Amino acid sequence: MGESSNSHWIPLSDLMMGLMMVFMLLATMYMLRVEQTTTLIVREYEITRNNLHRALQKEFDENFKEWDAELLGDMTIRFKNPEVLFATGSDKLRSKFKEILTDFSPRYVKILTSNQFRDSVKEIRIEGHTSTFWINASSSLDGYFKNMALSQARTRTTLEHIFSLPKIKKNEEWLKMRLTANGLSSSRPITSANLRIDENASQRVEFRIVTNADEKLAAIAKSISQN
Repeated sequence: MGESSNSHWIPLSDLMMGLMMVFMLLATMYMLRVEQTTTLIVREYEITRNNLHRALQKEFDENFKEWDAELLGDMTIRFKNPEVLFATGSDKLRSKFKEILTDFSPRYVKILTSNQFRDSVKEIRIEGHTSTFWINASSSLDGYFKNMALSQARTRTTLEHIFSLPKIKKNEEWLKMRLTANGLSSSRPITSANLRIDENASQRVEFRIVTNADEKLAAIAKSISQN
């Protein structure tokens, strides 16, 4: 009786071991495939970022000081002088910022819609950032939401001005699918060397580029987290 029972269990244990090995092999193959795909996308992202960064630097290098702007490592262009951008509490573009946008926008769009980069651009985000202050706010949260509304209104007026420019018209449909206005209130402040919030520097407008590679990497990360 005992020998008959053992003769049944030995093949079953071998079957389970075999299944486990198959699952391990499939998991290994999946991870290798994910790693190879991720490597290709990262390489694509790095090439696009480096080429686009160089193109933006070459185009605007002589203007950044005049505009009080800078090009960040992630291809974001930051306009950082609040005195040039908007009056306190207002979403109306100052005349100087209108002049800057009128000069900057067509040149910026020309680069992004070129054959080299056109198919790589997923989104162009106009991001508005404020200080943490709001006069007469009933609480910090109330101030946050008031600044949220203000930052959103400011990016909308920036967006409207860009679309009003005659030199933008030929790329209007392409931009409508990609150019967005995003008010972020005080959620991403600029800090000084002592890690204190720099309220003045935090008030800024940024043009941030999201590439197709960013989207692909996010999809891979989501897929891995679900497995």
